[in-house]
Amino acid sequence: MNDFSIVLRSLRVRAFSTGIVLTLVAISAGLLLAILSLRTAGERAFERGTGNAHLLVSKDGSPLVSVLNGLFYANPPKAPIDGAKLAELRASFPWAMFVPTAIGDSYRTFPVVATVPEFFTKFEPVLGEKWVFAEGRAFEKNFEIVLGSAVARETGLRLGAKIVLTHGSGKSREGVDEHAHEHREYEFNVVGILEPTGAPHDRALFTDLESSWILHAHDRFERAGTHKTLTVADLADEDRLVTGVLMRLPSRDPMSAPPALVSQYDRLRRDGTITVALPANEVQRLFTIVASIDVLFVAMAAATLVSSAVAILLSMINSMGERRRQVAILRVLGAGRARIFWLVLTESTVVGLVGATAGVALCAVVLFAATAWMRNAHGIVIAPELDARSAILVALGTTTLAALAGVVPSILAYRTSVARNLRPIG
Repeated sequence: MNDFSIVLRSLRVRAFSTGIVLTLVAISAGLLLAILSLRTAGERAFERGTGNAHLLVSKDGSPLVSVLNGLFYANPPKAPIDGAKLAELRASFPWAMFVPTAIGDSYRTFPVVATVPEFFTKFEPVLGEKWVFAEGRAFEKNFEIVLGSAVARETGLRLGAKIVLTHGSGKSREGVDEHAHEHREYEFNVVGILEPTGAPHDRALFTDLESSWILHAHDRFERAGTHKTLTVADLADEDRLVTGVLMRLPSRDPMSAPPALVSQYDRLRRDGTITVALPANEVQRLFTIVASIDVLFVAMAAATLVSSAVAILLSMINSMGERRRQVAILRVLGAGRARIFWLVLTESTVVGLVGATAGVALCAVVLFAATAWMRNAHGIVIAPELDARSAILVALGTTTLAALAGVVPSILAYRTSVARNLRPIG
C-alpha cells in the first residue's frame, strides 16, 4: 500500500468529519472567489445601465439619487419640472438628444416611464446598443404602451392586451403607497414588446407623456367635482410636468464625451432650481462610496477561509488520539518519523486541495444564481467572469492554509511513542 492510499483510507475512516471540513473549506473558498469576481462585474453592470445620456436633469435631492431614480427606477422622483423650465432647458443649447421623462405611475409595481418618441430613436439603453423590438412597434398615439422584456415575461402580456395603470408607484418603503389608485377610465393598449437590453429598462413600461398627463389631470378634475373622460384638449400648463430630462451633446465619437460637456455641466449646475448629474460619474461615485464595504466583505470571506483551516487543525488533532496506534503500527512496519510527518501533512493538504476545487465549482453556481436574481429582480445584468488567475490564487491560498493547519498534527504524529501505543488494549 503506497502513501497516497494510506491517506485516502484515513480520510474514508473519518468520512463524516472529513465531509464537514471539506464543506466548510469549499464554502469559504467559493465565497471569497465569488466576492472577488462580483466586485468589478457589479460596477460594469451599473455603468452599462446609464445608456448614452451625457446629462440627467431632475429635481431630486442629489445627482446620485437622480440617477438611481431616473435610470435605475429605484423610487419615483418626488419633485417635478414644470413646462417653463423644460422649455428653458431645451432652448439653452443645441442638444443632440433632449428626452423628457415622467416616472411615477406603475403596473403591478413595474415602473411606467412616460416619454416622447425620441426615447426609442435617440436614447440608447446601453451605450452603442439601440432598442430592438421583439414584437410590435413604439407608441404612436395616446394610451399606447410598450413593455420591457422582463415585464412581458413575468406578466404574460402580449400585443393587443388592454391594461390599466396605477396612478402612483403601487408601493413605498413601507410596502404600501396610500396615494396609489387605478384609473380604470383609461385603458392602455400594448403595441410593442422590447428585446432584453440587460439594463433596468427591461423591467419598465413606456408610454407617451400626454397619456400620463391625462391621468394626473383626471385627479385634478375629480377634486374639483368634475367627472368626465379627459383628452389632450383638457390639459393645462400645470398638468404638463416631467420628472427628468435625458440630454446628450453633439459628438463625433459616440463612445467618448464631447469637449463642451464640462462647460454645459458647470452652466447647468449654477441653476439652483435643478439637479444635474453625469450618470457615468455618479455610478463611479456610488462604487467609491461602497468600496469600504466591499473590502469588509472580502475580509470577512478571508476570515471564513482562515476559520476553515482552523477546523482542519482541530479535526486532525481530535483524531490523533484514535490514530496513535495506527501510527505506531506504521512505525513498526518500517515507516520512519519523517514519513509519518509527511503522511499527516499530505492528508491536510489533500483536504485543502479538494475543498478548494469544490469551492471553485460552488463559486460558479453562486455567480449564476446571483446573475439570474439581479436580472429578474432589478433588470441589471451582472456578467461576472470566473477569472482563472483569481481561481488559481484562491485555490493555492486555500491549499497552503490547509497544509499549515496540518503542521501541528504532523508534529504530534512525528512524536508518537511506539512502545506506549502498542501496549495491549484493556
